Amino acid sequence: MSLSKFFCPTGPDNPAIAAKRERRKEARPGELLDAALDLFVEKGFAATRVEEVAARAGVSKGTLFLYFQSKEELLKAVVRENISGRFKEWNEEFSSFEGSSADMLTYCMNVWWDRVGATKACGITKLMMSEARNFPEIADFYQQEVIQPGQDLIRRILSRGMARGEFRNMDLDYGIYTVIAPMIFLMLSKHSSGVCVRNDIDMDPKQYIATQVQTLLYGLSAAPATAAPGTEASRS
Repeated sequence: MSLSKFFCPTGPDNPAIAAKRERRKEARPGELLDAALDLFVEKGFAATRVEEVAARAGVSKGTLFLYFQSKEELLKAVVRENISGRFKEWNEEFSSFEGSSADMLTYCMNVWWDRVGATKACGITKLMMSEARNFPEIADFYQQEVIQPGQDLIRRILSRGMARGEFRNMDLDYGIYTVIAPMIFLMLSKHSSGVCVRNDIDMDPKQYIATQVQTLLYGLSAAPATAAPGTEASRS
């Protein structure tokens, strides 16, 4: 063993260096997913090259392909990491939810905003809407892992309200879109400045969601609103 190695242990046998490299290796998939999300939202799926993703993550193109076989698989991993992987958690939360169905709906819309809409993952919605037509495999994937589970969750809330006599009977196939549509508008407005919302309006997402919930529950009637059974308003 050389004296330089003894006094400056930077070689492969140094446990500290080996541990640091292992931590770096474990962090790479997450770093690649973060870089891919940023670039997909900034440039679009078609325009983003895997070399760019690798460079932004600080690794080589070959390293990227050690973790993800193609750009399509990279996008799928981004969607799973940021959206579809959360549905198990959300369904478990709603299984133990003890409030009214109106409270449940309010919670659903707010938690979607907090965990997706207010994050970088918000841009995935616009990305899919603009590029899915050109990538049918990606569109099918998004339908199965995001759209369908999301609709099932909303259907579950509306069905619960109908069964408990808290919501009127409705066509659920259409009813779920009354919940989804305003949330899509809110997410698109973040990435379409001046198109969805005027530049001179500083939209407060929480106030917007509260207004949408009130409109969903009571409509636009000028008649005095009667609080939905079991809501905080009806108990006060």
